[in-house]
Amino acid sequence: MTGASVLFIGGSGVISAACVREAVQQGFDVHVVNRGKTDARPLPETVTRLQADSTDRDALAAAVGDRVWDVVVNWIAFTPEQVQADIDLFAGRARQYIFISSASAYQTPPTHLPITESTPLKNPYWEYSRNKIACEDLLMGAYREQDFPVTIVRPSHTYDETRLPFTGGWTVIDRMRKGKPIVIAGDGSSLWTITHARDFAVGFTGLLDRADAIGEAVHITGDEAPTWDRIAAELAVAAGVGDQLRIVHVPTDAIVAADPEWGAGLIGDKTNSSVFDNTKIRRYVPGFTARTTYRQGAREVLAWFEAHPEEQRVDERLDALMDELADRYAPSGAGEGAR
Repeated sequence: MTGASVLFIGGSGVISAACVREAVQQGFDVHVVNRGKTDARPLPETVTRLQADSTDRDALAAAVGDRVWDVVVNWIAFTPEQVQADIDLFAGRARQYIFISSASAYQTPPTHLPITESTPLKNPYWEYSRNKIACEDLLMGAYREQDFPVTIVRPSHTYDETRLPFTGGWTVIDRMRKGKPIVIAGDGSSLWTITHARDFAVGFTGLLDRADAIGEAVHITGDEAPTWDRIAAELAVAAGVGDQLRIVHVPTDAIVAADPEWGAGLIGDKTNSSVFDNTKIRRYVPGFTARTTYRQGAREVLAWFEAHPEEQRVDERLDALMDELADRYAPSGAGEGAR
């Protein structure tokens, strides 16, 4: 039992909630500061809850007081301005500060696979990723010049039972069940590493209170990298319509033209094959491995949505756009593919 104190800024999200649970299980003294407005992922009873809106820096400073922490983890910092505010607040008051970056910050598309931590950071396509790179640059400068004790963690696509991997979420399952084709960018053959949050949490917790991780960047992913067509097939089987799955492959450029927001996440992330070398996290956490296959995960996701019918929301605008794209790009002779 470690007993080291950990402050999570944010702690009820897909990844962070799993990490809170794992940290508690491993004996850390866990504090979570958030707005206290969600019970979607209840925190363990032993967690000390501090209520504040982290975007209100005065409220955050008041909530954390003058305590010195062994580890501070910020799950909800996305811009250099937010990171600089953390440096100002926690310099000299945290023995380790963990910044949650993103594997989408890596060179996109990558020139070499598998991706390692030494792969260059460059993503000209997605503002989210560019901001994460800028945050990393600022933090590493603070480490070099001020001895700010940063560790950078880069998740790739990480999910729990409440998250579907496709843009539109439940809209895609609804289309499957109605016999309508789903839209997949490109030819569906790009490889996509997808990791369950509870597996990520084991690797992540192994980095807490580690002096030898300061000044380092580490990605934490599984080794399973199914194609997007296979991801769709696993979901269709879990949804009970595996024999009815219909896929229309649509050029990414066409999706970008039809919906720039959807397209940005594709060209900046999902349409590029992403396979990772996990040697570094295994060096810190010997034996770390992702134990949840996506086949198992897909069943858990569908079971959760069946138990929460209020979350089965269809995005009508996106559904109509998928109809249009599917009709336009359905193979010759397929007829009115989306109707």
